[in-house]
Amino acid sequence: MPNDLKPVWRIPVGGGFSSPVVLRGKLVYLDENGSREVAHLIDAKTGKEIWNVPFADRFGDEWGAGPRSTPFIDGDRAYVQSCNGEFRCLSVADGKVVWGTSFEKDFGVKFLGSKANSGTATRRGNNGSAVLDGEGVIVPVGSTDGATLVRFDKRTGKVLWKSGDDEAAYSSPIIATLAGARQIVYLSADSLSGYDPRDGNILWRVPLKTDAKRHACSPAIVNDTVTVNSQTFGTICFRIVKEGDGFKAIEAWANKDLKTNLGTAVRVGDCFYNQGANRDYVCLDAKSGRINWSQPGFGQGKKDYSSTIVAGKNLLVLNEEGTLLLLEANPAKYAELSRAQVCGNTWCFPAYADGRLYVRDGRQLACYNLSGAN
Repeated sequence: MPNDLKPVWRIPVGGGFSSPVVLRGKLVYLDENGSREVAHLIDAKTGKEIWNVPFADRFGDEWGAGPRSTPFIDGDRAYVQSCNGEFRCLSVADGKVVWGTSFEKDFGVKFLGSKANSGTATRRGNNGSAVLDGEGVIVPVGSTDGATLVRFDKRTGKVLWKSGDDEAAYSSPIIATLAGARQIVYLSADSLSGYDPRDGNILWRVPLKTDAKRHACSPAIVNDTVTVNSQTFGTICFRIVKEGDGFKAIEAWANKDLKTNLGTAVRVGDCFYNQGANRDYVCLDAKSGRINWSQPGFGQGKKDYSSTIVAGKNLLVLNEEGTLLLLEANPAKYAELSRAQVCGNTWCFPAYADGRLYVRDGRQLACYNLSGAN
């Protein structure tokens, strides 16, 4: 990767922390236009816009304005979510709404914004993304009245089940097989839990209550273990085991000093790579939680964020300053191969597809050719 990396194309975009997604040469991204949150479909090769659809009122706070949830594409449908809890299934062909739901109107989840006093999705926006599961889509609605997670028919929007009494935080649900059972693993504002994808039955639950409720990572799965992190409780790993007819979560290890606020651990081999607690980047042993090495220089004491993508034997790490680093996935030492400035200050996870990296900040979306990065 050259240090003076030049974009293939670059286009202006509105604000937001939402990540771009790419499928079959099409790219979907979300932003805001000053009054509305907007979904866009563009040609991934050229950056040329195909359509745009405003779908919710704009939300902003002291950190910025615009959508914070990552969209996703399934065949001829794209799924998008606003900060204030408007979820839409759109036609990829023309952007028309196929179906939609409102967390407030349909499930009673009132969006409070800055009026809220704890860091749930009702305060800083619905950041967590839904996940597809067969013919269903699992949405982190966050209702304390029996609808933490809701499974909709992905084509019609029919509610198939709803489950849980936790508020949503900023995490996305993950589909995994643990202790022989396929399940939905979700870190809410109040707990880490496993749900049966067939009926929403809660298989196991670990309360993880923190003062701020600012749980902003997605669960990292390794075999029968689930690892999560927070700026309050640090990094904790639970082993899911069968117990009679049910399941139980047992703490496997805890590194209470590794208080990662923003960043989900990525596994390569027996190691996790992630943003650290002290404006650093860390490699930790996935089996014990011990830090193998840490490298300073990842943060300015403000956002202290980095995202990690595994690219073959290497890692693509984008830090909060918009610097892209190509690192070896090396458990023994920090080994930087190259770096390039690819955007401005950002909290947006990039997309990597067919050797191209798509990266955005609050003003621009750019495409870079990284063929050979792995």
